Amino acid sequence: MHTELIISTYNNPRALDLCFESVLMQDYRLTSICIADDGSGPETKAIIDAFSARSSVLVRHMWHADNGFEKGAILNKSIATSCADYLVFIDGDVLIHPGFVRRHVQMARRQAFNTGSLIRLNKTATEIVTRDDVKNLTVFQRPWLRAQGALTDISAWLKTAPFAQPVMSVLEWINPIRTSLCGANASCFREDILAVNGYDERIKYGGQDKELGQRMKNAGFKARTVRYSAPLVHLDHPRGYDRPEVRQRNREIRAQTKTLRMKTTAFGILKCGSEDQDE
Repeated sequence: MHTELIISTYNNPRALDLCFESVLMQDYRLTSICIADDGSGPETKAIIDAFSARSSVLVRHMWHADNGFEKGAILNKSIATSCADYLVFIDGDVLIHPGFVRRHVQMARRQAFNTGSLIRLNKTATEIVTRDDVKNLTVFQRPWLRAQGALTDISAWLKTAPFAQPVMSVLEWINPIRTSLCGANASCFREDILAVNGYDERIKYGGQDKELGQRMKNAGFKARTVRYSAPLVHLDHPRGYDRPEVRQRNREIRAQTKTLRMKTTAFGILKCGSEDQDE
C-alpha cells in the first residue's frame, strides 16, 4: 500500500525542522512525504530543501501564495496531486512518535478514517525543545512531559501510550469518545476523502477538520480512534489568524453540514459552487 504523509505548515520553520526530525525516525517506510505549505517564505523553503536532501523517500513541496489562512485549499491541492493509496495527515508544529505512521496504517480500513489527539506543550516547554530531545525521544517520555506540565490528567497520561499496544487498543475500545476528526493526527484512504470532495475551502481557521469529519460520517464512513496508541506532541504557537467573526461563519457552515447531513461540498477539491450561491 502506497502511503503518503501530508504535513501542513505556515511560516514556522523552527517547529517544522523539529517535526522533520520526528518524521525521519518513523519505523514504517513511507512512499512519499508532501509538505502542504500555505504560503511560507524562503526560510521555510530552506528547511524543506534540507529535509528533502536527508530523506530516503520522495518529498513533494506543494506551495501557494500567502492569501491569509487557506490551509484547506493547500491540503486539497496536496490530496488531488497525490499518487498514494493511503494518506496520513499531521501539522508541521507536531512531533510524532516513531510508531505513529505504523499505527495509522495498521488501523487503515476502507470507508473509515482514523483520528487521534494531542499532548500539548506550553510556550515555555516549546522554547526549550531541541533536535536532540526529539532524536533521544525525550519529548515523549512521561517524566519530561510531567515536568513541563503537559500531563494534567489521566487522559493526557494515556496519550503517551504507557502500556503495550494491545492494552492501549482495548482502552480505546472501552473508553469511547465523541470522535471528531483532528487534522493534526488523522488518516484515511485517498479515495474516501475524494468521495466527500476534501476540505471545504470556505472554512478558515476554526473547525474545518470537524466539518470534514462530519461529512465523512454523513457519507457512512466510520470514525476510528487512535487517541491512546499514536502519540503526538504539539508545539505551542501564536494564532494571529484566529478571529471571532470567522469562527462564527465556520460554525454556521458546520451546522448546515450536520443539519442537512451533507456528504460532500461544492467548495472542495472540485469547485461546483460559489459564495454567492451559498448565500
